[in-house]
Amino acid sequence: MKYFCKFLLRLLGWKAMDGPAPEAKCLILGVPHTSGWDFLISYLFYTSVGGKANIMVKKEFFWGPLGPLMKALGAVPVDRKHGTTVVRQMIEAVNHKEKIHLAIAPEGTRKCTANWKTGFHTIARACNIPVYMGYFDWGKKQVGRGERIQLTDDAKADLKRIQAHYRKMNLTGKRPGCFTTGDPD
Repeated sequence: MKYFCKFLLRLLGWKAMDGPAPEAKCLILGVPHTSGWDFLISYLFYTSVGGKANIMVKKEFFWGPLGPLMKALGAVPVDRKHGTTVVRQMIEAVNHKEKIHLAIAPEGTRKCTANWKTGFHTIARACNIPVYMGYFDWGKKQVGRGERIQLTDDAKADLKRIQAHYRKMNLTGKRPGCFTTGDPD
């Protein structure tokens, strides 16, 4: 599967910029998240470099024959009825797995938004796992795990640092008008 994904990624014109995270457990941000195609590129990338990423998917997708397929793709079912329970569910999932590379889009949606979510921060701090600033640049067709960031107790300040990092990268989303890193200070 690794070589097949590597072939597909190259066929689509994309370049993998680095390998999987070395830790057994980590959280990888996926920025910018403006299209469902981001999942495909991310999946092809991480599989092509020998990693297996996990993503949150609403539990409604785990019915019938889709359930085993979703799990094989690294999906972790979540009940999205209440936002705070999603974070709790992911903390529990991370704590109960020996190995998990959880990919999360801090934008929280593919729609245009200026308000990034901090649930990833809560999960990473509660589980004591590192965070990587993953990215996919549709303009340059480059995708990577990104560099590791050290989180503090201040989620808002950390989010500002993370957004500033992505702002400097000058990334292009699949839908460019729907990607924003917030207002610079």
